Amino acid sequence: MTFIPEIETMADVPRYHARVRPQSIALIDGERVSDYARFQERTAKVANALLGLDVKPGSRIAVIDQNSDRYFEILFGAAKVGAVLVSVNWRLAPPEIAYILNDARAEVVFIGQGFAGLIKPLLAELPHLRHVIVVDGSAENWRSYESWIAEESAEDPPFRGSAQDTIVQMYTSGTTGNPKGVQLSHFALYAHDRNRALLKEQFDPQLTWNEWDASDVSLVAMPGFHISGTGWGIVGLYNGAKSIIMTAFEPGAVLDLIHNEGVSKLVLVPATIQMLLRHPACAKTDFSSIKYLLYGASPIPLDLLREAVDMFKCGFIQLYGMTETAGAVTYLPAEDHDMSGTTRMRSAGRAITGAKIEIRHPTEGHTLPTGSEGEIWIRSDTCMNGYWNMAEATASTMPGDNWVRTGDAGYMDEDGYVYIQDRVKDMIVSGGENIYPAEVESAMYGHPAIAEVAVIAVPDDRWGEAVKAIVVAKADAVKDAQAILDFTRTRIAGYKVPKSIDFVDALPRNATGKVLKRELRKPFWEGRERQVN
Repeated sequence: MTFIPEIETMADVPRYHARVRPQSIALIDGERVSDYARFQERTAKVANALLGLDVKPGSRIAVIDQNSDRYFEILFGAAKVGAVLVSVNWRLAPPEIAYILNDARAEVVFIGQGFAGLIKPLLAELPHLRHVIVVDGSAENWRSYESWIAEESAEDPPFRGSAQDTIVQMYTSGTTGNPKGVQLSHFALYAHDRNRALLKEQFDPQLTWNEWDASDVSLVAMPGFHISGTGWGIVGLYNGAKSIIMTAFEPGAVLDLIHNEGVSKLVLVPATIQMLLRHPACAKTDFSSIKYLLYGASPIPLDLLREAVDMFKCGFIQLYGMTETAGAVTYLPAEDHDMSGTTRMRSAGRAITGAKIEIRHPTEGHTLPTGSEGEIWIRSDTCMNGYWNMAEATASTMPGDNWVRTGDAGYMDEDGYVYIQDRVKDMIVSGGENIYPAEVESAMYGHPAIAEVAVIAVPDDRWGEAVKAIVVAKADAVKDAQAILDFTRTRIAGYKVPKSIDFVDALPRNATGKVLKRELRKPFWEGRERQVN
């Protein structure tokens, strides 16, 4: 399937498919199965129930839950009244969740039953929150999701928005400690489909992996608080495919679904590919239904990729992008997955039709010649509407003409293939999660034994990169690494907490006093061809 002119906003997705393929399956979540007629009905009920809570166009509503079919009902239902969905990372620590809800001014929060204990202590700190709905079951005195929509009309409300309106606000870790709300429009989330139809003269035949038909079965295994979860779920529903929603990634369950449900397309990160390969059921799984396995978020070791290609025997597509670009803007096609280890296998691929990539000077901003290393800049219809209530940060990341500065350092060859070498931004990618050292350092500084701390990335065979803290202890303080880690875990999400701590007498600095993190990183990355993993 290609671009669908009848779909202008995400509100039109259930309407269109309910009319064209009402009995085709839209969502499978465990024992719950919804065809497109039911999906349209339930999203209309959500929309009317939101109106009953006085939710208006532009209002932020939040979800704190693991993946479910109801998440997509809420998302598409919100689109029918112009509300913006904020998907909150449930792995965050309570102070981090409170910050996001307050920054978004979330008026309604949908929580999974298992997260009631997380949200209850925060209520006094959330002045904008007016309603809590429990998605699966009930808790406290809050209404359950099913009772909330039960009596609502299944007729769509009359609201009609614009394709450029924000539909999703996803939070990404911030360089200065606080996360930023990335505003993504309806159009940004289907622009690749539109460009494939309207830019036929530029169409790359190796983009056929992004074409869909009625037989496709999509597996949504990545978390909804990531663009790889929400974005991939939207792609399947936009194209009228059957989407299987996993509560959370579990390798044995993924293998069962591939084997039993005929999954044809899925998105994974390198760490989850490795988990599948190491599972004892992998060798007995029938992978013949898979057409394409898309992967990204961090580079993949060539040996692991060789093993995966040999096991799954499907088309592998590497993707590169960021939340600010609604996901992928470059791709390495299956045809370039040469297991002999050619130079292109070390690249992130080339621009998707409709996107443009340039390598620019990291401080002066001018375009650099082919082969020169600089900062990767992206221009695409998928780029964000900007950061929520952060005009200065938006201007820094989007200097103009819809260009986005990635913060990644790399170069481009004469054929347009992009090679990522390092990061301009001081960011760590561990298991597909973005972690900013400033955020971790801020959480650690409160420990009474710490005089100074610098957080860096070190290579990790399982997660790609791991968080390491280099600490200068205060005079006469006890150098208790475990106590510091336990303290840090109360302030930030567990996956951000350093995996190890090294104590040193002093941190290396330049003449102006800036900590030289490259010097701290150097011994851990010795002998590697690039400084990111």
